[in-house]
Amino acid sequence: MRTVCSTLGVARSHLVAIHSRPADWTDRRTARNHRDDGPVLEDIRQVVHEQATYGYRRVWAVLRYQWGCRINHKTVYRVMRDHGLLLYRHGQRPVSTRKHDGKVAVDVSNQRWCSDGFEVACDNGERVRIAFALDCCDREVMSWVATTRGIDAGLVGDLMMQAVESRFGANQTAPAEIEWLSDNGSCYTAAETRSFARSLGLKPVTTPVHSPQSNGMAESFVKTIKRDYARLALRPDARTVIRQLHSWFEHYNTQHPHSALKYLPPRTFREKQALNN
Repeated sequence: MRTVCSTLGVARSHLVAIHSRPADWTDRRTARNHRDDGPVLEDIRQVVHEQATYGYRRVWAVLRYQWGCRINHKTVYRVMRDHGLLLYRHGQRPVSTRKHDGKVAVDVSNQRWCSDGFEVACDNGERVRIAFALDCCDREVMSWVATTRGIDAGLVGDLMMQAVESRFGANQTAPAEIEWLSDNGSCYTAAETRSFARSLGLKPVTTPVHSPQSNGMAESFVKTIKRDYARLALRPDARTVIRQLHSWFEHYNTQHPHSALKYLPPRTFREKQALNN
């Protein structure tokens, strides 16, 4: 038997399983061909209509964790594939050769916060510049500031104060020192910014020069906001964009599934974390 299986390239266990099957055995995997995917397809279409940039994993997360549907992610993939709802797959990204041994994420909230800024271009040529504060554990956007001018030390100070008030209440400081991770922008490295950070209980930490991976969580968040929100929104002018920012960040905090949080939204993950502790 061993020689025959080796010659044919077949596992012996497979032949034993086939030999021991009852006469009325049927392959249940073919049952999916007769399944009615209509209700699932309608739910998927509704999610895709609301968030056209979501891939099948995030669509599955919305259906399962937020809508309460008992569904497998492979089913979502199959239905989206069969009905042309999968996202276009771009080419493979070039692998970075820059060495980065650090780890931005932490296991506990309010241990390390990261911050960065980005721009949103408007149809009339205006540009909205936004800075944000993100928790490196639960990924919640705690605060943000926006302007049509440049982000200066004063706005970063407002950003820090709003983040502390969001987590610990008004007129409070951090009960334990929290790392404030940012790049080497002048608004972050200014003496005024660093002094104000320490007065709030924050410890300013900057990334190495020319090392965006060292603040990779903030960089990833910028990509998410631009892809899933800014690209799909109406952007006629700066005033319109600034009015939409609150809804973008609130949707991200309360509804956007995050792969690193087991496809839970940041605020839901944080609430469950608090219950477990």
